[in-house]
Amino acid sequence: MFTGIVEEIGTLTSLTPQPDGSARLLLTGPLAASDAGLGDSIAVDGVCLTVVDLPGDGSFAVDAVPETLRRTALGEKAAGAPVNLERSLRADSRLGGHIVQGHVDGVGRLLSRRGEGRWEDLLFSLPAEIAPLVAEKGAVTVSGVSLTVTSAGADSFGVSLILATLEATTLGTLREGDAVNLEVDVIARYVARLTGFTADVAAEGEGR
Repeated sequence: MFTGIVEEIGTLTSLTPQPDGSARLLLTGPLAASDAGLGDSIAVDGVCLTVVDLPGDGSFAVDAVPETLRRTALGEKAAGAPVNLERSLRADSRLGGHIVQGHVDGVGRLLSRRGEGRWEDLLFSLPAEIAPLVAEKGAVTVSGVSLTVTSAGADSFGVSLILATLEATTLGTLREGDAVNLEVDVIARYVARLTGFTADVAAEGEGR
C-alpha cells in the first residue's frame, strides 16, 4: 500500500530481459534502499514491485513479470531513465496523498503541458477502458504521483501541478508523447465492479 507521495527520484540502472519473458530491473535509490529488505515492496513509477536483491551502494533489484511489462510503461524505459520511488506505507504514517495500491490500470501519454513559473497544467491521454473511472476532482495516480483530476473527458484528463511536485517528481521533465503509468482510485474500481454485477443480475431477471 502506498500514498502517491514520491520520496525520491531514482535511476533505472539497467533492465535485463530474462528467458521467461520477465525482466530484472536494477535501480539506484539511496533513500528507498536505505532500510529495504528482501521481499519489501517499493513503488517504481507507481508499479508495486518486490525487492529481490540488495547489491549495496544505494541500489536494489526487482523482477517484473511479463504481465507487468505489458500493462505498464516500464518496458519502454532505458538505462539511465529517472523513476519515481516510494516505499510502502507504514501503519503509523500520515496518508498525505490517497490510497494507492501500485496496481497499474493502464498507460497514458502526455499530450500537452502549459503554464510557467510556479504551476503547470498537464493533459494526458486516457485509455477507453478506464475513462469511466476517472472523474473531475477525483484522485488519480500518474507514474506513482497522487494527483487531483482537474478535467476529465472521454479520452483524456488534466491535472495541475505546483512547483514542488514538478521539482520532486519525474513529471517536471516529461515531454509530449512520453508514457506514464495510470492507476485509478481504488474505490472507483469496486463501484464499477459492483454496478456491473447489478446490471447483469437485472438483465438476467428481465430475461426470465
